[in-house]
Amino acid sequence: MGVMLQFSDIHFGCEHKAAVDEAMAYAHAYGADLNLITGDITQSGLKHEFEAAAEWIKALPDPVFVTVGNHDVPYWDVLARLFWPWRAFESATGHPAHDHELKGADFMVRGVTTARGWQARLNWSKGVIDLDQTARAAQALRQTPPDTLRILACHHPLVEMIDAPMTGEVKRGDRAARIFGEAGVDLIMTGHVHVPFALPIDMSERRCYAIGCGTLSMRERDNYPPSFNRIEWDATNITVTVVKWDGLGFVDGESWTLKRRQDTRHSETAPDPAHAGPLEHDTLPDAP
Repeated sequence: MGVMLQFSDIHFGCEHKAAVDEAMAYAHAYGADLNLITGDITQSGLKHEFEAAAEWIKALPDPVFVTVGNHDVPYWDVLARLFWPWRAFESATGHPAHDHELKGADFMVRGVTTARGWQARLNWSKGVIDLDQTARAAQALRQTPPDTLRILACHHPLVEMIDAPMTGEVKRGDRAARIFGEAGVDLIMTGHVHVPFALPIDMSERRCYAIGCGTLSMRERDNYPPSFNRIEWDATNITVTVVKWDGLGFVDGESWTLKRRQDTRHSETAPDPAHAGPLEHDTLPDAP
């Protein structure tokens, strides 16, 4: 049995101060196995925003894992956006922007960067995923023991949620999602759209799930209040519970129970024999 808390899109600079403070208190009271932040820790990548974000992140109980979002670039510094988009993020948080991972007793999380300082389309807020970085992350995650919860963390949803208030439009997102699914990844955890969701990815064995997190900022969408996710897992199920702001504090909201995959890694992405035993085949029915 394990538990993690997922925070996202805190947007220091326009954060919901009461919700941010209460989320910190919740994290310390809960004592999760992992505190995960899936990007957009600042609003405009300004120095004072990074300082506030870094102070909050460093106050969280360990272990903490952070990925970058599209708002975590120095928005007003064109040279930095072009040549050093993640330098301020890495300096402030102490977390790398690329190819970072964390292993726990029964989980592993790997980060992939889907945000860019610039790209060849007008809306730079949209996502891009590099398939070489995808392959490295998939290879690292597939090498874990069969009972490990395999988590891929990035900012933009790789597949779009129906009726979401905005889109990620991740270039090569569908291809990356398939690679992760076939490598045995259990959860692809993201932010960006500011509303929570949990759904199976319609690729591979439908045991790879897209998990979206809400925001702790004033930038609410679809009138959805500030929120974060609590994810609990055991050998057979993963339960995602939205913890949402009711004006006075956080209360449990929507919840999804997801059937956990067995070891269904495809032969072409299977672990090397030196790292793991033979594969087992998933005989569970498809998730509803």
